[in-house]
Amino acid sequence: MRYLTIALTKGRLAGQTMALLEKVGIFCEEMKDPASRKLIFTNEELGLRFFLAKGPDVPTYVEYGAADIGIVGNDILMEEGRKVYEVLDLGFGRCRMCVCGPLAAKEKLLHQEQIRVATKYPNIAKDYFYNEKNQTVEIIKLNGSIELAPIVGLSEVIVDIVETGSTLKENGLAVLEEICPLSARVAVNPVSMRMENARISLLLEKIGAALQESAAGR
Repeated sequence: MRYLTIALTKGRLAGQTMALLEKVGIFCEEMKDPASRKLIFTNEELGLRFFLAKGPDVPTYVEYGAADIGIVGNDILMEEGRKVYEVLDLGFGRCRMCVCGPLAAKEKLLHQEQIRVATKYPNIAKDYFYNEKNQTVEIIKLNGSIELAPIVGLSEVIVDIVETGSTLKENGLAVLEEICPLSARVAVNPVSMRMENARISLLLEKIGAALQESAAGR
């Protein structure tokens, strides 16, 4: 039996995913060793392999078949636009993709003025402003603290992930428009879906049942 390889997004998402998998009887004890320098973790009994990757890299591993399955936020799936099947919403890691800025910028959005938009997500921003709002904007790609851009005058607004909104508030910014809700998703390689359909479908069924169970128990 060949290994089924699962790429997990490093950090909190990986922890939440493993907690969910443990509910359906999938354990990987060696992942819990904080001293481990290993890159690949295996469950020999179930024929599963796991590895941790940075969020933006997960869809790439899945598209090219280095991972059969990837667990990643749909912000990254939308931004990367990789050829993968998005098959299941895991419901955790919930947040929103929003247009944010000082309240004074709301008028510029309403009147569809030409403005500058700073973001880590240029493709999502482009799609939203050009295709949904039909508003011409200049998009500036940043990697660090996006909230800084409108404060120092680099841009009128930002497009970023909002969880609680407290960082925005502390810096005199607010959510001006919501683009879409976000959460962790299961992405599958199209060839794997065909070749390993029975195993992947069974895994997805178990996960889906566990999610329904925990939703019912809330």
